[in-house]
Amino acid sequence: MKSKIISMVKYVLQTIVHISNKTKIGQHLHTEMVNKAMQQVSDVSHNGLKLKFSTPTFLNQFRIRTFSSKEPETLEWIDSIPEGAKLWDVGANVGLYSVYAAKKRNCKVWAFEPSVFNLELLARNIFLNEVTNQVCIVPLALSDSLQFSQMHMSSTDWGGALSTFSHDIGWDGKPIHQVFEYQIPGITMVDALNRLEIPQPDYIKMDVDGIEHLILQGGLPVIEKVKSVLVEVNDDFQEQAEKCNSLLCQAGLFLKEKRHSEMIDNSKSVFQNTYNQIWMRP
Repeated sequence: MKSKIISMVKYVLQTIVHISNKTKIGQHLHTEMVNKAMQQVSDVSHNGLKLKFSTPTFLNQFRIRTFSSKEPETLEWIDSIPEGAKLWDVGANVGLYSVYAAKKRNCKVWAFEPSVFNLELLARNIFLNEVTNQVCIVPLALSDSLQFSQMHMSSTDWGGALSTFSHDIGWDGKPIHQVFEYQIPGITMVDALNRLEIPQPDYIKMDVDGIEHLILQGGLPVIEKVKSVLVEVNDDFQEQAEKCNSLLCQAGLFLKEKRHSEMIDNSKSVFQNTYNQIWMRP
């Protein structure tokens, strides 16, 4: 019933926009509505730190409302990072954790995000929190090889997720439900280090919804030198889970813990067996 109501509302809005765009006044109003939406900013406070984020849509507002409860293990992991450390945020989305690490721990962050729909909000959020000198956007996909390939998008929403590069598999290892695609270059973590001269990270956070194991496979020399890795792994996606475990062990790391929030535990979502794994060096 809820999905039908949402579909009906979307249809009505699309019809209104289509009709209004036929007049100059309608075009002007439509432009102003989009501009006003992009200027919407919401505040959030966590552990005494105040942050602000661009919230043009319901999805972005949801991310802010659940900032402290959606991935508390990620925030705790960032809190444990030494001041001034170098962090790679792989799959930065709109930058919630990049900004938090920069503000809370004074980290130098490289935010890898290939989604054209997320990059604008990522840039806005970095600017809003005055960390433009600490967070560097890398608008490229990480992969297991240097290549040009398709970015397969399951959503064109600002702040959307569950998309993938090169391989048409989703977070669960099954074929992705694609609604949009475009071609971009993909690089390995070793390429990022050697070709782009991005400094060796001390810490890596990785959440790319499906190809984490492939990125690790193409970046083993980088992983071998990090102090800790936080990576999202779906235990039901056997290939991903086994390869991540094998590669991180090969890099000399050990699994300290794997967790997800009570918010996920208490929900009926399909992410019940997806966890943030925290790997440390002995």
